[in-house]
Amino acid sequence: MNLKLTRGFFGNQAYYAIGVRKEKVTTMESRIPKRILNSLINALAAGVVPRTGAPYIAIGRIEETESLLSDLDNISDGGSSLRFLIGRYGSGKSFLLQLIRGYALEKGFVTADADLSPERRLCGSNGSGAATYRELINNLSIKTSADGGALTPLISRWLSGKQSALASTGLEIGSESFLNAMRREIYSVTEELEDKVGGFDFATVIHKFYLAFINDDENLRSACLRWLRGEYTSRSEARRDLGAQNIINDENWYDYLKLIACFVRKIGYLGFVVFIDECVNLYKITNRVSREKNYEKILSIFNDTLQGKAPGLGFIFVGTPQFLEDTRRGLYSYEALRSRLDDGGLLGAGNYRNLSGPVIRLIRLTDSELYALITRINTLYSECYSYKIPLTPEQMQAFLTVCLDKAGADIKITPREIIRSYISLLNILRQNPEADFDNVIGDVGSTLKAAGTDSAETEGNSADALNDFEL
Repeated sequence: MNLKLTRGFFGNQAYYAIGVRKEKVTTMESRIPKRILNSLINALAAGVVPRTGAPYIAIGRIEETESLLSDLDNISDGGSSLRFLIGRYGSGKSFLLQLIRGYALEKGFVTADADLSPERRLCGSNGSGAATYRELINNLSIKTSADGGALTPLISRWLSGKQSALASTGLEIGSESFLNAMRREIYSVTEELEDKVGGFDFATVIHKFYLAFINDDENLRSACLRWLRGEYTSRSEARRDLGAQNIINDENWYDYLKLIACFVRKIGYLGFVVFIDECVNLYKITNRVSREKNYEKILSIFNDTLQGKAPGLGFIFVGTPQFLEDTRRGLYSYEALRSRLDDGGLLGAGNYRNLSGPVIRLIRLTDSELYALITRINTLYSECYSYKIPLTPEQMQAFLTVCLDKAGADIKITPREIIRSYISLLNILRQNPEADFDNVIGDVGSTLKAAGTDSAETEGNSADALNDFEL
């Protein structure tokens, strides 16, 4: 096993082989906050993606990361982008998503993320499209509110900044001339929105929010936030409370994401980046008409972003190869999308990859990157539990050898499997000081090999099954 480590830093956070922009590299590693460290270790042990602290464990994916970061440059220049991040379960799709999300927040973007589910889709009946919009707004984030819930701080900070700027010119806060000046400042931002679909109502609600802001009217402020979050279900109720003629619903929620992108750029942010995870749930929709309506929405977003009709807006959709490639239920079943996303039969031609197209496929991490991964886990685990890892480099390589001996591991081994198995090994050694590495690793090897055989048999059987049969 030829192992070569690459080590560096992401902002003031340590990373290995991440390949982020050179201007983010520093020379001193800061101590990881205990709260983030505990959350990170617990999430990794459970096989889920940590929402915070992703740069501390980032390994590899250098080319994919640079490609996605170039999209952020395009968005900050007033362009738009759309990418499909495709990989097997556990291959690191959601992790890479959170890494890019963190970088976008650091640079000054507004982000929003949501996981699709049977209740949250891009298009559907019973409010499933609006439910996705509400989840996105609930997870709206800025640098100072990285965990979501940034809608109120975002607008309030903008209004406070405008007030402070006007007050510095000598105008008395609360005076008639001050209020008129504030009104002009707000109109200068919202008048451009009024020409867009849904823009007049959006601008109306922003004006109402300002009135609630200066009059300390909590009821009006709550009504504005309720409308912006897509929680109104009746037009008449919205008209009575705010004077808005329309509400955000299943049909128009994407138009309001475009308005938000325009608005945040007007108030000083670089752009708006939307992350949609678990897109495999669209593939699982059994009704063909409903499934195709969701794919039509993706097609609409695809055309808008790549034709420059959504300035300052970026989308990243995350899904499995089935979601993309299945010709009966995946995106390839919708001819308009297939003609745009198909690689033309070049996939697998030699050792070359195209990372400039709309689809980015995650390949298996190299042996060196997997070794760097468990090396980094050693550091985090040792700091979290104040525990000296009793493993030599040779034993760590032996662990990887056992994992890679699993049937099909040369292609299908995932970081999630490696991480969970390795943390389990460390837990056993920490909780059982008398445990012998050779015995423990032997048990792990037997389990992994059995799991690999079962997985191979299951995949072979499922290829001939008719589980996806449709009338």
